[in-house]
Amino acid sequence: MLEHVTGMSATISGAGVAARLAEAPAKPAGGAALDQILIASGAAAVLTAALLVLGWGHRSGRVTVLARAAGLATRGPGRGTPGWAALPIPVAMVSLLVALLGMYWDISLHISHGRDEGPLANIAHYPILIGLFGIFTAGVLAVVLPKGEHPGPASVRITRDWHAPAGGVLLAGAGFYALLGFPLDDVWHRIFGQDVTLWGPTHLMLIGGAGLSLVAMMVLEREGRRACGDTGQPPGWLRYVRRCMHAGGLLIGLSVFQAEYDFGVPQFRLVHQPLLIALAAGCALVAARLWAGRGGAVFAVAFYMVVRGGVSVLVGGVIGELWAAVPLYFAEAVCVEVAALVLARRPLALGAVSGVLIGTAGFGAEYAYGQVAFRLPWTPDIVAEGMAMAVVGGVAGGVCGALLAEGLHGRTPRPAVARGLFAAAILAVAAAVANGLVVSVPQGRTATVTLTGVRGDAAHRTADARVEFSPATAVDGPAWVTVTGWQGQGLHVDRLVKVREGVYRTSEPMPLHGEWKTLVRVHDGRTLAGVPVYLPEDPAIGAKELPAPPRFTRDLRGERTILQRELKTDVPGWLWAACSAVVLLCTLALVLSLGWGVARIARRLPDRPGPAGAARDGSRAKAGA
Repeated sequence: MLEHVTGMSATISGAGVAARLAEAPAKPAGGAALDQILIASGAAAVLTAALLVLGWGHRSGRVTVLARAAGLATRGPGRGTPGWAALPIPVAMVSLLVALLGMYWDISLHISHGRDEGPLANIAHYPILIGLFGIFTAGVLAVVLPKGEHPGPASVRITRDWHAPAGGVLLAGAGFYALLGFPLDDVWHRIFGQDVTLWGPTHLMLIGGAGLSLVAMMVLEREGRRACGDTGQPPGWLRYVRRCMHAGGLLIGLSVFQAEYDFGVPQFRLVHQPLLIALAAGCALVAARLWAGRGGAVFAVAFYMVVRGGVSVLVGGVIGELWAAVPLYFAEAVCVEVAALVLARRPLALGAVSGVLIGTAGFGAEYAYGQVAFRLPWTPDIVAEGMAMAVVGGVAGGVCGALLAEGLHGRTPRPAVARGLFAAAILAVAAAVANGLVVSVPQGRTATVTLTGVRGDAAHRTADARVEFSPATAVDGPAWVTVTGWQGQGLHVDRLVKVREGVYRTSEPMPLHGEWKTLVRVHDGRTLAGVPVYLPEDPAIGAKELPAPPRFTRDLRGERTILQRELKTDVPGWLWAACSAVVLLCTLALVLSLGWGVARIARRLPDRPGPAGAARDGSRAKAGA
């Protein structure tokens, strides 16, 4: 479950409020109740068994429903591909959209309402589970549907007469990996407490498995189209639209890693956001331009905006939860299209040059757009390092996007070159992320908070504040100085107004009651620190209420001790490192498996020479290079 931000079960003043809280179910802070785990596990086992029985029935000839469904799929938008590709791809795409809605809904709920009573008590968990199981189902369908036929030279042999398309195997693996994050998430919380961040290791499994399943879908589409040969090929415009939608879906999946920044409650340095934006843009948009052709990058962004913007409207407008910002990406798409005017015949050079443009011109465009769109807009404090991080992410993503598109076309560089570039891109991103994770906590610095304009009774108390840092130079040209309040049935992010050196004031009243967790946050260079203003009592973790008197002085300390209040402090550090390393290795295995799949179809489904093959396989000439 995406336990993005967890709340506190509070015992607050006010008889009516206290009575309601007393009747509310307790919110566990270290894993879900066993009965909910058993119910969820049982339901998953039943669904998996039903799926396996359906697949066995199809393979044995006793069940015909899958064959009929696959036949219908080949008559619609999936024409030009066999049933084992035409049916699973739309199933996976719809499932991804359902999971995406659930993820942003779930994140919004945890930010505004805190942690839930269990996995079955949060309505947003259901679309996540349904969507991820749908992705796994799509992969299984692609594996079991080929009956009495050979999916092609890139297929994977399962038995003597049963070969499965490589894309189907990868799709099932990505879906299974994402689903595995659910039970492991509960185990993680039981060992370490609630790691209240989107970037928790098991949370990244959910996001990574879902987002990277688009690569498996692209591989499956390529296998299916090649298996049909010259017969029943779809019109060029339909093939173009499908490829742009796949690339746009990849952009959506990679953008989910930015969700903390979208909502305005990141727990990491601000330079991570331009890195993540550039990485997603480089990978997805370069692939779109090279795979689909002229305008592919712009079309992919348009699809991204419709879907990603639609999710924000549904969650924030229709459902009534929090709004999430939507990075624009149009400037990055234009950068790729412009670079392709000169370098479309040199894919790797296009990826690298597009990455540089994305990291510079694209960075500038997102900087300007973010001033009105982001809750925490970029500031001059991050320009130099942020742009450098964006260039690294853009170039690494652009090279990976070029390798992906060329592999789908069946024409990659020599294996040694491709492997070297792929490894270099992964290492560059890892180094940039590690750089962004290096933070410091200032010692011997304090903040004096003076409340003004106190309003409401104990159950509805709000106030303005004046914050004075000591020494005054403790905060110098920061990325942000904010008051953040969350998990009290809403979100409050107030960028403080500078009065003079070291002195700031709020621009609107902050919540100081109920289940709100309110703190002053400071991000200055590598410094990430916080000062708790008000924290509620939380019996589940044995934490007492931290009140907000009219005037108080408190030390600046690491944000993690405030934001991740539920983390257990008695767990050995080596255990956390070992468990994180296991998750990291599993994620690396998924990424390398997808790379293997792309390399496999590039090697076994090479681009066919001649005009006919070029038209059929989307060569550079047909792509408008």
